[in-house]
Amino acid sequence: MGFPLLSLIVFLPAVGAGVLMFLRNDDAVRWTALGVTVLDFALCIAMLAGFDTTTHAMQFTETRPWVPALGITYALGIDGISALFVFLTALFGWICVLASWVAIDRKVKEFMVSLLVMQALMLGVFCALDLFLFYVFWEAMLIPMYMIIGVWGGDGRVYAALKFFLYTLAGSLLFLVGVIVLYFHGGRTFDILALTAHDLPFQVQSWLFFAFLIAFAVKVPMVPVHTWLPDAHVQAPTAGSIILAAVLLKMGAYGFLRFSLPMLPAASVYYAPLMLVLSALAIIYGGLLALAQDDLKKLVAYSSISHMGFVTLGIFALNLRGLEGAILQMFNHGVTTGALFLFVGLIYERTHTRSIADYGGLMQAAPVYTAFLALFTLSSMALPGTNSFVGELLVLSGAFAANPAVGAAAVVGALLGAAYLLGMYGKVALGPARLGAGFKIRDVNARELAAILPLAVLVLWVGLYPKPFLGIIDASVKHVLTQVHSKGGGQ
Repeated sequence: MGFPLLSLIVFLPAVGAGVLMFLRNDDAVRWTALGVTVLDFALCIAMLAGFDTTTHAMQFTETRPWVPALGITYALGIDGISALFVFLTALFGWICVLASWVAIDRKVKEFMVSLLVMQALMLGVFCALDLFLFYVFWEAMLIPMYMIIGVWGGDGRVYAALKFFLYTLAGSLLFLVGVIVLYFHGGRTFDILALTAHDLPFQVQSWLFFAFLIAFAVKVPMVPVHTWLPDAHVQAPTAGSIILAAVLLKMGAYGFLRFSLPMLPAASVYYAPLMLVLSALAIIYGGLLALAQDDLKKLVAYSSISHMGFVTLGIFALNLRGLEGAILQMFNHGVTTGALFLFVGLIYERTHTRSIADYGGLMQAAPVYTAFLALFTLSSMALPGTNSFVGELLVLSGAFAANPAVGAAAVVGALLGAAYLLGMYGKVALGPARLGAGFKIRDVNARELAAILPLAVLVLWVGLYPKPFLGIIDASVKHVLTQVHSKGGGQ
């Protein structure tokens, strides 16, 4: 009906950040930030309610001239692939505000402004249909995330923030070069849909594939460009870790889905075996590193590397089960790992330690906390009945169809996941208390429960009835696969 719903969803948090600048009371800042993010989430629910799952076409599109001389437009739209991640980003917006309610007690206004600006830019990445606009959102995200880690992080926050910035900036510069090459080889346009329909020579596709690979691999992150992630997670405040795990890591995989596969189909098919091997390496290597950790945050951080390996494995299996499983697993990983970082933050606020060796007996001290922790731990293990099981099963099915050896290696990674997750839960929740006679930790309160419950609902909803979520992505996934196999020579 011509209503700019996506513009409202993208820029409402930025407008909210502007309002926060005029507030002086910290409580008013917190409540205003919560109101803005909840309203943004409500708009996303309305968006999904009006989403047509029968078509792969972009929906809720908006197009306005921006820099006509260079073919740059302000263009927004979503399909089944991006719709889930717009919803996920908006969901974690207000969860991050709740998670920071007490944990952030200095420069509250500045923190909430950074958080809301970050949310606006992440939403813009998933909605942009102009490559130049996409790059603006993609690159601008570095600034608020750098601030969140560098100002409100732990003792090593400056080093971690700088490392995060340099790694992602290096990848972004290569991506910019790729964008310029695409512009000149694709008819001097930044229109993503027009570039997708344009046939590029294989040599150009190959060069662009590796330029994009480095840029997106840093964001995922893939081995060996993963080393910034544990430092960033450990030093970031709870909300920063949640954003990194739930949304930011998805953007690298989203880049493969939006650019590499449809725009570079021949190169994607040709280099798929390489990507499958790199994915299997990330799954096993990340699992082994997680198994060796004593720090709760580092364990969950390294588990992210392993779990995102399943995502890239499914993407480059280049079949329906693998690709649908990869997208669903991106969503599942955001829900589950975002929740695990929330739980690490909650217990750190109470004990001021993240060492697994310091814990024990939490089940007696905080039964509600440990019950929900068990649910998200089982979800991360991909236990049947939880969300990750559906995604991981589809990914493994697609991987075995593409390359049985790589599929077998991924199964080993899944077994490693069960080992380090069960070991962590046993040490933290079970056994005798290890924090001394004063081991009295309050259980979760109403505010914390409000942040936990929607994530727990999604774990069970996707695990027991995934059809609505697969229905959203199905038409778009089939369209992408058709483009890849028709233009890239896939089977």
